[in-house]
Amino acid sequence: MLVVGASEVLTFAGGVRRGAAQDEPARLEVDDGAVAAYEGRIVAVGSRADVQRQLAGLGIDPESLAVLDAAGGVVTPGLIDPHTHLLFAGTRHAELAMRQRGFGYLDILAAGGGILQTVRHTRAASDDELLDHGRRWLAEMLGHGVTTAEVKSGYGLDTTTELRLLRVAARLNEEGPIEISPTFLGAHAVAPEFRDRPAAADAYLAHVIDEQLPAVAEQGVAQSADIFCERGVFEAEASRRLLDAAQAHGLAVRLHADELHESGAAELAADVGALSADHLAAVGEPGVAALARAAEGGRPVIATLLPATSFYLLGDRYAPARRLIEAGVPVALGTDFNPGTSPTPNIQLALSLATLKLGMTAAEALAGVTINAAAALGLAQSHGSIEAGKHADLVIWDVATYEQIPYWLGARLVRAVIKRGRVVLAG
Repeated sequence: MLVVGASEVLTFAGGVRRGAAQDEPARLEVDDGAVAAYEGRIVAVGSRADVQRQLAGLGIDPESLAVLDAAGGVVTPGLIDPHTHLLFAGTRHAELAMRQRGFGYLDILAAGGGILQTVRHTRAASDDELLDHGRRWLAEMLGHGVTTAEVKSGYGLDTTTELRLLRVAARLNEEGPIEISPTFLGAHAVAPEFRDRPAAADAYLAHVIDEQLPAVAEQGVAQSADIFCERGVFEAEASRRLLDAAQAHGLAVRLHADELHESGAAELAADVGALSADHLAAVGEPGVAALARAAEGGRPVIATLLPATSFYLLGDRYAPARRLIEAGVPVALGTDFNPGTSPTPNIQLALSLATLKLGMTAAEALAGVTINAAAALGLAQSHGSIEAGKHADLVIWDVATYEQIPYWLGARLVRAVIKRGRVVLAG
C-alpha cells in the first residue's frame, strides 16, 4: 500500500518520548506526504517523490502498490489504548446518581456495588454474550483510530471466569482487526466469597497467587499481570507479592497506582520494573521522583494517565501530567473503558481531556496514545511510530493539522484506519 497526499505525517520516530521530547512528534510537513507499506510493514516515509525513490532502491515497483489518497489529511501511527477493561457484562449507570449524592468509589464498593456488581453479571454471562459485547465496543474504538488495545480480565475474581475472560480476549484478537494485548487482573478487588473471612484481602490475594496465577500462566494468553494497589484494597507490600509472583511466571507487570490515595504504588512500580503505573491521580512527590529516577536510569515505567476516569468520577483532582513530564517521566494516555468509572471507548475524548484537564499539548497527548502507549504494553519495538520495519498501523485524519485532533471534542475525525498494511476502516 502507498498512502499519498498527506498534509502532515506524524512519525513519532526515535523511541519513547519523555520530558521536552514528548512535545516533538517528528512531523513531516510536505505538500504530498507519503507512507509505503509492504507485507504489513512500513518500508518508506517522506514526500511522495522521496518514497518512490526509496521503493525503487528496495526493488519494489511503486505501481504494484495500492494507492490510498489522504486528500490533505493528517497521517499518524495507529492509536494504542493501553488501559481498558473491555470485557464485562451489565452496566452500572445507577452509580452516577450515587456519586451525585456524595458516595465515593470505595463507599460503593464496600456496599457490594462497583466492581462486585459487575462481577456478578460477568460470571453469569455466556462466552457468546461476552464476545458480542467485545465486538461492539472494539468497533467503536476502531472508529476513533485505535489499532491496538490492552484488555484486562478482572471481572471474574475466580479462576474459571478469569480464564474465560482471557480466552475471549484471545478470540477477539484472532478475529481482529484491533490487536489485543491481554492482561490478567485477578487482583481487581476482593472476591465476594472472601469478604467475610479474617484478613480478607490477604486471603484472597493468596488465592490469586497460588491458584489463579499458575492457571493463567499455563493458559498462555495473558502477556502481563495487574493489581489494584490502593489503600483499603491491596496495599503496596501485599501488591509486591503478586507482582513478584507474576514475574516469576514470566509475565510483565503493571499496576493501578495511586488512583484515590497516595499509597506508595508509584514507588513500587519503579522498584519492580513495571511496564506502567496507571491512574496516578493521587501520586505524591516521592512517587514522581521514583518514576523519574527509573526513567533516567534507562528503566522507564510509563505513567499511563486516564483523565476520563477523573472526569466521570466528578472529581477535581487529575493526574499531575505537567509535573511528570517536567520530571522526565514518559506519559501515556488511555480510556480506562469500564462500566462504572469510565464508560467511554473514545480515545479521542481522552486526548481532548488530556489537553483540557491535564495541561498537555496536542503533541504530548498524541505521543501518549502512540509511541508511549506502545511502550506501556512492551510493544515499542514494533508499534507506535511510523518507521521502516514497524507494523504498518496508520490512521488518516480528516483534519489539516494534528493540533485539531484533540481540539474537536470527542468528534469522530477518522477518514481511514490501516492495520498491518490493510485498510480495515474507510468512510
